[in-house]
Amino acid sequence: MRPLPLKLAPGSDLRLSLEDLARREGIHGFVLGVVGNLTRAAFQCPGQSEPTVLEGDLEVITLNGTLSPDSVHLHLSLSDGACQVWGGHLEPGTIVQKGADVLVGVLEQNKPAAATTATAPRLEIAVLPGCPWCSRALRLLRTLDVHHTVITVNDDSTFKSVQSRSGMGTFPQVFVDGTVIGGYDDLTTLHAAGELEALR
Repeated sequence: MRPLPLKLAPGSDLRLSLEDLARREGIHGFVLGVVGNLTRAAFQCPGQSEPTVLEGDLEVITLNGTLSPDSVHLHLSLSDGACQVWGGHLEPGTIVQKGADVLVGVLEQNKPAAATTATAPRLEIAVLPGCPWCSRALRLLRTLDVHHTVITVNDDSTFKSVQSRSGMGTFPQVFVDGTVIGGYDDLTTLHAAGELEALR
């Protein structure tokens, strides 16, 4: 195992940043530790149909879980201004406040050289940090175990790049085999027609 430090800038999405890292570097590993604070936290509590969302001055206590190029499984605990502790399954839309330092343990033996030449997922999805419809779309894809590539729109150049591909100004933006199919409603339409399963 080798340690890999990751510094997240203010405004970064905690979960999407770790997903991007694992996919980009072909990482199989787990979170060793984290120090940082949040302006917004989204996490799934057991038995609830929708994520719980907190906003304010939030301090991260722990972040545990695993990372791979295909998915991440992370549990977050945090404290609010009243020192009340919250926690659950980390969801997109968890936004770093002043910064966060994450230490990832990379399992070298699980990172074969051939992993970088694997076939890319047919489905791509462009998302904005904090966008609720983006979070729902990502949750749907994870629930159905549909392999996908996430494009996180954190700056103007990325926004212009995906907009030039899609012609859309709203998010999420979903592409299949490089062709735009639309947003969240179009994704659910594909699901209702049973066509998402073919993209696994």
